[in-house]
Amino acid sequence: MNCIIIDDEPLARAEMRSLIKEVSEIKISGDFSNALTALDFLKTNDIDLIFLDIEMPLVTGLEFAEQLPKQSLIIFTTAYSQYALKSYELDAIDYLLKPIEKHRLEKAIRKAELYDQLLSQSTIKNTIESNTNDFLFIKSDRRFYKLNLDEIKFIEGLKDYVVIHTKTQKLITAMNLKTTHLKLPAEKFLRVSKSYVVNINFIDSFDNHNIYVDESEIPLGEVFRAEFFRVYSGGSLNSNL
Repeated sequence: MNCIIIDDEPLARAEMRSLIKEVSEIKISGDFSNALTALDFLKTNDIDLIFLDIEMPLVTGLEFAEQLPKQSLIIFTTAYSQYALKSYELDAIDYLLKPIEKHRLEKAIRKAELYDQLLSQSTIKNTIESNTNDFLFIKSDRRFYKLNLDEIKFIEGLKDYVVIHTKTQKLITAMNLKTTHLKLPAEKFLRVSKSYVVNINFIDSFDNHNIYVDESEIPLGEVFRAEFFRVYSGGSLNSNL
């Protein structure tokens, strides 16, 4: 797996290079001070992962991300928290706030490596075929695999696919999140953002902006917040935390 770094600050690029080398063995194929130069590079080079700053001259990181192919894996690196929701709408792998901590960078890279592997497997050609109140079937290479609903912790939308996070594994299939959600019992599985559906039985805690399932921090989208508080808390809480 290889990557590039895009940041208008030379010191930030140097620090990111150093951090990546400390926590991972992925190849750094280049770093760039602006999105336009990086775009020229991408026209002739295959890159798996992009570390992308947001507030840059000429073209912002968000504008740049909108121009990239859907299969591009992006980790935003920024000093500003207010772009987090927009980054998830662009299907970013992760959103790291500067100064970037080693353990957060390592976690983000592991996630990118996992999705890179999953997306390269034949399972991406499969679909969710049917469901009942207790389980659903995922088709994989001419076979159907039974997945108990009680095993599903949450489902993450990734580009044109969904990643199903269970107690023991992660499965990827070619179906959008909205269609997947419709196949699940609404009283148990809540849509909490553009990119996530959560099994309420696995929620450990939450606040006005995030839901926590084991070690996963799941963003709570503004449009879904009121409905989440209404359904999950039975109306006993409100979203003005």
